[in-house]
Amino acid sequence: QVQVVESGGGLVHPGGSLRLSCAVSGSGFEIYEMGWYRQAPGKERELVAAITRGSSPNYADSVLGRFTISRDNDKNTAYLQMNSLKFEDTAAYYCKVTIPYGWSYSEDYWGQGTQVTVSS
Repeated sequence: QVQVVESGGGLVHPGGSLRLSCAVSGSGFEIYEMGWYRQAPGKERELVAAITRGSSPNYADSVLGRFTISRDNDKNTAYLQMNSLKFEDTAAYYCKVTIPYGWSYSEDYWGQGTQVTVSS
């Protein structure tokens, strides 16, 4: 059974930094895509950054230049380095991984989320 566990959230001042981790276990297949999403109260969940095996990452415009996504394929772990945090980055951050099981079939797995709060 695939499990996705996020960690690293917390309370930080504006301008500060946090590093989120997303650890995946229970998968005997390669992970195709690992992505970070966030959801603020009253808003829809949105893509923050995603990285596909063998490709360059993509970012939401709102975090470009401040956040960096990376992955360690040997550890089945993704990271999100968040710098220059702003009030509007406050949200629950979720990790989603996509695992293909064949040429035309894949499944998405979500973690439970980790809270990031930017406050003075």
